[in-house]
Amino acid sequence: MKVIAINGSPRKKWNTATLLEKALEGANSEGAEVELIHLYDFNFKGCTSCFSCKLKGGKSYGKCAMEDELTPVLEKLKDVDAVILGSPIYLGNSTGEMRSFMERYVFPYLTYSNNLPSLYPKNTPVGFIYTMGVKEEYFDMLGLRKTIELNENFTKRIFGYSESLYSTDTYQFDDYSKYVADRFDPEEKAKRRKEVFPHDCKKAFEMGVRFVKRQRALEAQK
Repeated sequence: MKVIAINGSPRKKWNTATLLEKALEGANSEGAEVELIHLYDFNFKGCTSCFSCKLKGGKSYGKCAMEDELTPVLEKLKDVDAVILGSPIYLGNSTGEMRSFMERYVFPYLTYSNNLPSLYPKNTPVGFIYTMGVKEEYFDMLGLRKTIELNENFTKRIFGYSESLYSTDTYQFDDYSKYVADRFDPEEKAKRRKEVFPHDCKKAFEMGVRFVKRQRALEAQK
């Protein structure tokens, strides 16, 4: 079993990365080989609408034809047993890097055919982990619930299964006094980081465990 997590945050040691690490710990506890990849380490672009991945008889049919630093990452993901994507919410959506990655990762497998909706060859779980400074009570006002549902629907269609975990009202700064952020109460933020974030970490760990067990069960049915 191989599980890869993709960190779409520019931070390698904060909320999103921590939750992804916990998810990988869960997968590893079930014997899976795990790897964490930081998108901000790579120089790449999103889809350029060349449609080579849709060209009949084309050498890049069903895969992204672009060649850049993301290409080896996409090659790795072809053979994994589970993928977990993590991103903070910026302006109501995933980071630009995560969106660009998803265009390159998901779109080549999507078809415009009524008979074959996906070119991906197997049923693979794709998990989403989101972190955000806002509280869940603002989800509908900001359209976040729709964003989460849309990402899940796309990945279910292409890969077979998807689920999401979100950590809200996160601790964003190491010292709130250094920033113009009087909308937030630093003590409340610190309290939530101490009391609630560990539960989110546990949920992430359980996601990793669940994905490996799911794939083992599918393998056993073959």
